[in-house]
Amino acid sequence: MKVPRLTRRKFIAAALLATPGLIVADSKWIEPTWLKVRHVRIGNQKPACRFVHFTDTHHKGDLAYLNAVVERINSLEPDFVCFTGDIIEEENYLAEALDHFSRIKAPMFGVPGNHDFWSKVSFEPIHKCFNASGGAWLLDEQCPVAKGSNINLIGITCSHDNQAKLPLNPSLTNILLMHYPAWAKKLGGQKFDLILAGHSHGGQVRIPFYGPVVVPFAVDEYDLGLYQTPAGPLYVNSGIGYIYNYNFRFNCRPEITVIEI
Repeated sequence: MKVPRLTRRKFIAAALLATPGLIVADSKWIEPTWLKVRHVRIGNQKPACRFVHFTDTHHKGDLAYLNAVVERINSLEPDFVCFTGDIIEEENYLAEALDHFSRIKAPMFGVPGNHDFWSKVSFEPIHKCFNASGGAWLLDEQCPVAKGSNINLIGITCSHDNQAKLPLNPSLTNILLMHYPAWAKKLGGQKFDLILAGHSHGGQVRIPFYGPVVVPFAVDEYDLGLYQTPAGPLYVNSGIGYIYNYNFRFNCRPEITVIEI
């Protein structure tokens, strides 16, 4: 039996026909839970600490995935952990989300995101969870990572202008946690050694050489990665979960970020 010859033209045609299906499969069943660990170093001097930044879990009941996130964070053995908002979208998922957050073996510091407010949950159990870890749930306030630490964390709720105008000690390393990246433009002349944000999800779908197809409000040009702003270096994390029922990602894997500063 003669085997049909696969010409270059036929191969290219088959590849083009298969590509849309491969993209759909990747964006729906592979990338949404394909965790990426990104490493970022701030400054040229020897780092004083190494910590993890994660954000936007938007937990909707996938306990296996959330457990994998927690285990991955613990495997990195950070000095502390920063979370920049949107634990859940609906109140009925908060208890199990916090149960898994409580398994993180490092002090956790966090701020709320818009969905944490929109879900109308009580922040009291969130306070208890973060405080029990040795960290804090920061609502327009600041605190050191530990007694005598040189690292000072400031957390704002992005609920009113100029709220970041807290008295800062310039001899400390001041790290600002906030949800909306675009609020880097609303910090009233304050300077920070590092600003962390989430909210953008990186756009979830990013076209090569173009960028995100769409991003939420209060993102502006700060959709993913490290930026230099007048208020200091800003890092925007692509997040862990997805918005509402838009459970797909393309060229934008969920992310845990290891930061040295």
